[in-house]
Amino acid sequence: MPINIPDLLPATDVLRKENIFVMSESRAISQQIRPMKVLLLNLMPNKIETETQLLRLLANTPLQVDVEFLRIHNKESKNTPTDHMNTFYRDFDEIKDINFDGLIITGAPLGQIDFDDVSYWQSVKQVFDWSQQHVTSTLFLCWAAHAAFYHLYGLNRYIREEKITGVFLHHRNQIHDPLLRGFDDEFWVPHSRFAQMDIEQIKAHSDLDILADSNDAGAYLVVSKDRRNLFVLGHPEYNVTTLDDEYQRDLAQGLNPDIPQNYYPQDQPSATPKGCWRSHANLLLTNWLNYYVYQITPFDLNDLNGRTPWEQ
Repeated sequence: MPINIPDLLPATDVLRKENIFVMSESRAISQQIRPMKVLLLNLMPNKIETETQLLRLLANTPLQVDVEFLRIHNKESKNTPTDHMNTFYRDFDEIKDINFDGLIITGAPLGQIDFDDVSYWQSVKQVFDWSQQHVTSTLFLCWAAHAAFYHLYGLNRYIREEKITGVFLHHRNQIHDPLLRGFDDEFWVPHSRFAQMDIEQIKAHSDLDILADSNDAGAYLVVSKDRRNLFVLGHPEYNVTTLDDEYQRDLAQGLNPDIPQNYYPQDQPSATPKGCWRSHANLLLTNWLNYYVYQITPFDLNDLNGRTPWEQ
């Protein structure tokens, strides 16, 4: 089944060229089904690139998904055209009284800044609190996961001296959780961050379960007991070239970055990297939409009423 996105969104042409089923808004109007309503809060600087990465994964599910885009403020973006933001993104006041089946909140390049010093921290907290009443399940990616741990559960990250960057081996800790259905016992995931959660603090929290982790990268998939919140402490959405793009960017800025681990063949940045995480990334988003959203969300979203069906 397709994802339903605005007709003129730049990602539409990219995904169609990749033979990914994309349905325009105009065609979706005639469909006699109840699609999943997913909201994407995009905090990354290059909005269009991140949109395409996440829509590529959402499009691989057998469910029809209506995607809307949310921005945290309406200030001019340095990396995304103003016309794009004004055309495709909504402000929080426009959606605050609406319920959604799913919400995805992306990472942000704020890993070394205290949460309280982030210029839009109050707005982020507002969305976090709103999601607990208006969304069946929220997927927090990387920085958003760290921020949600801090705000919703009182768990703070610590800042590593060296950035963890590369592709790391992970293993699943639970076999029967539906989110992990079809997962191999071990799988690879990209990471790119300075921040790190204390895995022992997460284990000690009575409302959180660690589903998958890494000896090198720490906790990776963490869920709340009610499955309302899914924390993904990595970047499964990354393209094959994204880590290379970041490495070359940091080199150009004179930052002397470490070579991403387990990424370039023979650790040679001149070599072309190969992706080894796309199967896992697609399965993760498919399972989240199916088991944490579709299987438990009410048919009438007005019936959500601040409670997830896991609690009913």
